[in-house]
Amino acid sequence: MFTKLLDAVFGCSHERYSFPRTVHAGARRNAAASLTGTYVVCLDCGRELPYDWESMKVINSSSEARRYTQSLVTKEAA
Repeated sequence: MFTKLLDAVFGCSHERYSFPRTVHAGARRNAAASLTGTYVVCLDCGRELPYDWESMKVINSSSEARRYTQSLVTKEAA
């Protein structure tokens, strides 16, 4: 009960994740997989977060997502 109260006040810290899942080409992608094609799920709250296989980390802030998107555009333009 105390944990649920802390989650309600401060939110989830997203410390425990599922194994990364990759959405195959042609399949419908959820919002988390639309950025990288791979996502993980927080085992505490169920939120889906984008995952980058190359750096092997979760992209959980909007600034990281913007930086990742900009690097993709730069790679494709070159």
